[in-house]
Amino acid sequence: MAATLGGLWVADWTRRAAASIHRHREELIELDRAIGDGDHGENLDRGYTAALKALDNEADPAPAPLLRSIAMALMSTVGGASGPLLGTAYLRMAGAAREDIGPNELVAMLQAACTGIQERGKAAEEEKTMVDAWAPAVRAAAHAAEVGGGCHAVLEAAARAAAVGAQSTFDMVATKGRASYLGVRSAGHLDPGAVSTSYILAAAQEAAKEETTGS
Repeated sequence: MAATLGGLWVADWTRRAAASIHRHREELIELDRAIGDGDHGENLDRGYTAALKALDNEADPAPAPLLRSIAMALMSTVGGASGPLLGTAYLRMAGAAREDIGPNELVAMLQAACTGIQERGKAAEEEKTMVDAWAPAVRAAAHAAEVGGGCHAVLEAAARAAAVGAQSTFDMVATKGRASYLGVRSAGHLDPGAVSTSYILAAAQEAAKEETTGS
């Protein structure tokens, strides 16, 4: 099996992310309804459906063009703040992607995505946003690569850290975005963007497992 990842992984990741977001659509709507405007699940479901069509229309199977097409699809179809933020993440990943993606390239891509989201949203950790899933995912991925982990190990660590990060938003008081309007009443709810990030990175891990181990 392949030791590095490429365009097939990007395509499989997108298919799995789209399926996961569709499966969790109602859950994400309910999370957003509690502290936002209630359309996060619907928006992402529409965005990833568009991303699948964009993949079908992309002639170049290399990682960077595929990621760029996904970014454009998300930016043009996902409403609210999530479209520009996720679109920026995919554009930055496209900029960092190589033809053959090894563990260090994966870390660079995740770091680029997180930095892009933070710059676009002017957000930091512990503000109850998707950054609270992305940032720990980057740290975990970097550690996994430093100790010699392969692509799947890097993404497995990232996905696990993102899931923990998403759960950590439950007790946070939002200081950024629409949830910040609620002040202390935003505590006691998970941030929908952090939760959807954990599903997206879990899909990346599942696709890498299939690509690198065949299971």
